[in-house]
Amino acid sequence: MISASTKRSTLAVILLLAAAMPAYAHVGIGTASSFTAGLAHPLSGLDHMTVMIAVGLWAALKGGKAIWAWPLAFVGVMLAGGALGMLHVPVPFIEPGILASVVALGLLVALAIDLPVSAGVAIIGLFALFHGHAHGTEVPENVGGLDYMAGFAMATALLHGFGLAAGLGVGSRFGGLARAAGAACAATGIGLAFGMV
Repeated sequence: MISASTKRSTLAVILLLAAAMPAYAHVGIGTASSFTAGLAHPLSGLDHMTVMIAVGLWAALKGGKAIWAWPLAFVGVMLAGGALGMLHVPVPFIEPGILASVVALGLLVALAIDLPVSAGVAIIGLFALFHGHAHGTEVPENVGGLDYMAGFAMATALLHGFGLAAGLGVGSRFGGLARAAGAACAATGIGLAFGMV
């Protein structure tokens, strides 16, 4: 069981990191105009891979409805955020939000924070909005972007599935490994925030 003081300390760290983000988590890499580019893009950066896998790991640690609800929430809200980005609807704090997602989701896994499924959906959905918006803004004006977003959604779902499989397989026998992966995710986020990764 996680003590209240540990939870408060974790929240304080997340808020401090979100407030002081000198580096960009997300940088446009390659083209954003095809299904193949969308499929490849989540595999091209640590911010993408760690967050997507962390969602799956956290869902596996929670179990029950979270196994399908949390990954589905991420993919659905990410697509909505992508649409907002393609429509040039401004969303504040995109880069700090992406960085915070890497740290926060890593800590949620590392500390095995047990939240209600609805709270997890809200947290995951907020972070998915930032990730989706960043990718939607990459789509060129003269391209519809639907192929790119479909590829991105599929790769995201596959990474969630990898995290789920790891959490349900290895994590069920060796819970410490899933939590260590969460700690690695959080450390990656801190490294990205301060330009060390």
